Amino acid sequence: MTAQFPRVLGEYRELVIVAAAAVLGLTVQSPLEWFVRWHGIDVLLALLVFSTALSIEPRSLRRLPASWRQLSLALVIGISALPALSWVTAHLVAQGSLRDGMVTVGLAPCEIASIATTAMAGGDVALAGGVLIGSTLLTVSLAGPILAVETPGASVHPWHIVANLLIVVAAPLVAGVGVRATGRLPAAAGAVAPMTSALSVAALVALVASEVHFSRKYPPLLLAIAVFLIASATVGRLSGRLGDRGSMKALLLTISMRDFAIAAGLATSAFGPAAAAALGFYGIAVLIWGTGAAGFMRARSRR
Repeated sequence: MTAQFPRVLGEYRELVIVAAAAVLGLTVQSPLEWFVRWHGIDVLLALLVFSTALSIEPRSLRRLPASWRQLSLALVIGISALPALSWVTAHLVAQGSLRDGMVTVGLAPCEIASIATTAMAGGDVALAGGVLIGSTLLTVSLAGPILAVETPGASVHPWHIVANLLIVVAAPLVAGVGVRATGRLPAAAGAVAPMTSALSVAALVALVASEVHFSRKYPPLLLAIAVFLIASATVGRLSGRLGDRGSMKALLLTISMRDFAIAAGLATSAFGPAAAAALGFYGIAVLIWGTGAAGFMRARSRR
């Protein structure tokens, strides 16, 4: 048993790092909050997208049209099943801003970090990138109308998020794919890029955790987050049966990981800043879940 511990630790190293980062962020908050105020989360997300894009092989992009069924399914689920799931689970939370914030989780696109976790798991990174782009466009287009149906009186104007997404997601994604496509990537970059992605996710968790402040009213929220994570992971796992193992991993992670930062922006736009408090807990939970699931799938594929 003791002899197996180093091997298990190595297989789940990203999860160990992310969990340690969450503890650090929850306990040493003041210094990290300074980085948050100076757009540290956006910087880390851009670095994460760029380093992960370096792992996208040009031939996998050429295969992306063949995955149109998996891509379409993920996008349909993102605008139908997930908003319904988040609305239902939100009602496990007491009335008020926490419930309003939880409702927006299902309206968010797939988590930016899900591209990195898909790469960690050995999944189809190009498909994950396609889901990210498509789900972001659908969020901008449909989040407002869907939220108006779910919560009468709420209104969302997410277009101000578009400029931020162009800088944080689109630009580094195109740059990373472009660098990889030139074939001029140094050999050492193949080893550095995955570690950079893992460390970026860990640093992101630490910054998100630094924004979380516990309260007695949060236990029902944590239950709602757990239920939503389990439900969305189940939907993602069932959806993955449509394709091969690589696309299965991509669908599981992109469907079950929703972007907490964009959800926080939607919640603030529709309900005010207090509603965004719920999304910090979800951000920690979803990033730990994603890195843990990626480690498990990678370890399983090696056996």
